[in-house]
Amino acid sequence: MISDLKRIRNIGISAHIDSGKTTLTERILFYTKRIRVIHDVKGKDGVGAKMDSMELERERGITIQSAATHCEWNNHFINIIDTPGHVDFTIEVERSLRVLDGAVLVLCAVAGVQSQSMTVDRQMRRYKVPRLAFINKSDRTGANPFRVVAQLREKLKHNAVLMQIPIGLEAEHEGIVDLIEMKAHYFDGANGDVRRTEEIPESLRAQAEERRLPPGGDVAPVAGVGIVPTRPRARRPKEIRAGPRGCGCLTGLDGDPGVAPARRGSGLRRARRRSGQDAEQ
Repeated sequence: MISDLKRIRNIGISAHIDSGKTTLTERILFYTKRIRVIHDVKGKDGVGAKMDSMELERERGITIQSAATHCEWNNHFINIIDTPGHVDFTIEVERSLRVLDGAVLVLCAVAGVQSQSMTVDRQMRRYKVPRLAFINKSDRTGANPFRVVAQLREKLKHNAVLMQIPIGLEAEHEGIVDLIEMKAHYFDGANGDVRRTEEIPESLRAQAEERRLPPGGDVAPVAGVGIVPTRPRARRPKEIRAGPRGCGCLTGLDGDPGVAPARRGSGLRRARRRSGQDAEQ
């Protein structure tokens, strides 16, 4: 148990229905060693996801009541609240937002920003909850995380900035390129729990450089750390990660629209899971 309150985080996971909130939470619990086996939503294996405690939730494959759990990662104690995505249970999201330090807005890489995504975003604005976006299901047919980032800007009016770009999409989804470290990450093993870090593939090098520096600006917004100067010199990854917090960089801080950091991946296939768990920090 961590006694230092500065190392405790209350994080909520919210989204439109069927965007993969509970599946993502299941992977977070697995990679932080809170559970030993990954189970599927809808109880296909006769067990069901850890966060679906009600029999009706496991039968229908939807979250009806907000559920709380916790895990530890990088010497931080994280309380996680998995909220419903169906509009009929939106009051559950409302009451959960009151206690959160931050939230993850999960978006489907195929469907993008949907009706309940907008509702949840308005609720987060109301309670000034800082948040980042996780673009899920990059392994599905029709996935396009870049279109989802554009929708974050156009429909939700966020200054969305990709923190990662995919290595392949749909059936060819293999991993991610971290735009802070400028490294490629692959996830091997039966459950994607063996991380392999390599140099960025040559076919993605130019795109990674372009996405790392937003066009037409002298600053680059960076997830969780503030507005980072890019000229006259670029910051090192350690400086970025250790930078000052609370600078209006995360959407919702002090009512400032700021920046919506957008990570991407897939909560189901093995190649994508770890990026979602990193986003929790």
